[in-house]
Amino acid sequence: MEGDRRPGQRDGEFGLGASDRRLAYSRQPSFRQPWEPHTPISVRRDDPAGPPLLSRSASSVDIPAGFRSLAGEGEGEVGGDGGKGSSRQTGPLLSVVSFFGAARSGNRYMKRLFWLISLNVAYSTAELAIGLFTGRIGLVSDAFHLTFGCGLLTFSLFAMAASRKKPDRYYTYGYKRLEVLSAFTNALFLLFMSFSLAVEALHAFIQDESEHKHYLIVSAVTNLSVNLIGVWFFRNYARINIVYRKAEDMNYHSVCLHVLADSIRSAGLILASWLLSIGVQNAEVLCLGLVSVAVFMLVMPLFKASGGILLQMAPPSMPTTALSKCCRQITAREDVKEISQARLWELVPGHVIGSLSVQVKDGMSDQSLIQFVHGLYHDLGIQDLTVQVDDV
Repeated sequence: MEGDRRPGQRDGEFGLGASDRRLAYSRQPSFRQPWEPHTPISVRRDDPAGPPLLSRSASSVDIPAGFRSLAGEGEGEVGGDGGKGSSRQTGPLLSVVSFFGAARSGNRYMKRLFWLISLNVAYSTAELAIGLFTGRIGLVSDAFHLTFGCGLLTFSLFAMAASRKKPDRYYTYGYKRLEVLSAFTNALFLLFMSFSLAVEALHAFIQDESEHKHYLIVSAVTNLSVNLIGVWFFRNYARINIVYRKAEDMNYHSVCLHVLADSIRSAGLILASWLLSIGVQNAEVLCLGLVSVAVFMLVMPLFKASGGILLQMAPPSMPTTALSKCCRQITAREDVKEISQARLWELVPGHVIGSLSVQVKDGMSDQSLIQFVHGLYHDLGIQDLTVQVDDV
């Protein structure tokens, strides 16, 4: 009967041997589900009708080939055509139309970013045309700078739209990390802009400042007006240090810092042109140097936070003292010999994943140990924890 089945027989259904004791436990967290630390409840084995609180599953290395069909079915739900939806090729024009349709039908920040990109594209196109018609190299250079910035903002918009897709068998964790990658790309661009402004300030110090192109003040004023609209669109994220609770926060913050840094750059050029017009010496060097330092300090916290997630560093929100205390509490148990390969990382802000390998003494029961380990790390805010138990 089902209730009399032994643990070894159940393992055979999943292709596990009798000596294979790798256990994976998950509480099936959600990005929208608020999690709070709590003590896990004991598992009752005498109630086979109710669902187990902690379920046993095979390791991803030993999943039989027959289980791949389940992943294909899940992917079919995303594509809408079952397994055939993933292999269907869509044309570039259809992909572009669907992307802009998703952007216009998204949340308010996606709509605001769409209109901001449209304004920047219109302005950069007009500036490029005027620069080519009048032979002004400065206008052409600034137009290419704005075009490159529009490309990064478009990638941010694409990340917002694509991150709403459900996980499939190729991206089992979903597409949420695209927003982190977009934030890191924006931060990297702003650091490059800070470096280029410093080089431009050094070049202005070496050359004669009387050759400064005062006509650029008109371009800077127009660019500042467009960027201030973007700052107002994302005004809730107009801060340097923000506690990121989800991936969207990091991406929105990067867009806000992008337009804010461009605004500071335009304001610095306006100030330099005005100071030069009244005869202030080395005004351009001073203004460009200050803008370079301001942009660097503005974007550096975002660069560290997004880069740390992409490098899968230990979550900075979890102190090392608390993690060390958990390890000491586990090793203090009589049935535990050693802990190894304890790894923690953030998939996206607010979603921590961990894996742990525990060596237990031969003949000891591992069910109570698994509950104990899971409870300790869940109290720290780790939603997904994989525990591997080995006999020694």
